[in-house]
Amino acid sequence: MTQLRRNFLRAAIAIGAALSFGSAHAAWPERPVTLVVPWGAGGGTDATARIIGALLEKELGQPVNVVNRTGGNGVVGHQAIAGAAPDGYTIGLATVEIAMMHHQGLTQLTPRNYTPIALMNFDPAALTVSAESPHKTFDDLLKAVKANPGKLKASGTGQGGIWHLGLAGMLGDLKLEPNAVRFVPSNGAAPAMVDLAAGGVDVVAASLPEARSLIDAGKARPLVVMAEAPAGLYPKVPTLKSLTGSNWTNGAWRGIVAPKNLPPEIQAKLALHLKKIYDSKEYKDFMSGRGFGVMYADSADFGKFMDKSDADMGKILKTLGMAK
Repeated sequence: MTQLRRNFLRAAIAIGAALSFGSAHAAWPERPVTLVVPWGAGGGTDATARIIGALLEKELGQPVNVVNRTGGNGVVGHQAIAGAAPDGYTIGLATVEIAMMHHQGLTQLTPRNYTPIALMNFDPAALTVSAESPHKTFDDLLKAVKANPGKLKASGTGQGGIWHLGLAGMLGDLKLEPNAVRFVPSNGAAPAMVDLAAGGVDVVAASLPEARSLIDAGKARPLVVMAEAPAGLYPKVPTLKSLTGSNWTNGAWRGIVAPKNLPPEIQAKLALHLKKIYDSKEYKDFMSGRGFGVMYADSADFGKFMDKSDADMGKILKTLGMAK
């Protein structure tokens, strides 16, 4: 075989492979898609994943199987997403913990281990006091903290959890010591709210949906929300910026990601479908009915959003001496 013929065959094989590769992507999806959830069934992340999965299934014309991969404070599920083949058949609902876990020495995974597709949800941190609290406004609470640093007690999550970091970050941004309010670890917002109503702590840092039952029962009062705009659930609760001028925001977010190096064609298709889902009445009604916040960012902006979240969480954890 002449050299010319060999070169021709190599070129033909390369072109055929490229065409096959491109057509395979164009045909995606040809089989069911798995949507990995790093947290257990029944929680807010699971509920969000299941409404997205149900609507995405209609969009793709293929089954979307929601699979809960729990363990390691979110590490197991996030690893399952990052370690899958970047072919569009395994995607996941990443949560804010991916911006926290590697700073705490739990994993080497960071937001850069994923292909960002779309941010779909954001529940900002809020500060809530009991209905019997002498602190009627956020200004009252802030004055008490300044007058008696270390005296007031807060709860809402475990030590180093998202709500602990939200409170500490807010205090730091307001030029106070991050531990000016003592943080009492809890197994989540629900038991923390019970403790608040019983007088065990002075304030709870958590999302408004998590505090909703006691707020609606008249046993708790939200004072401020750490978001750029008022929360849809309680639009009269003032934002931190409106009260103090601080640009500090914090919250639990959820967004669809895929393994790193997902082909751009598939990324674009997924992003298009997810934007349609986000804009749908069905999605908005589902989320608002449960008090979940909605926030959208496209692939590029979601990537920047995760990077900022990662930087913010790392800074607070270092300040608190909790970074490894």
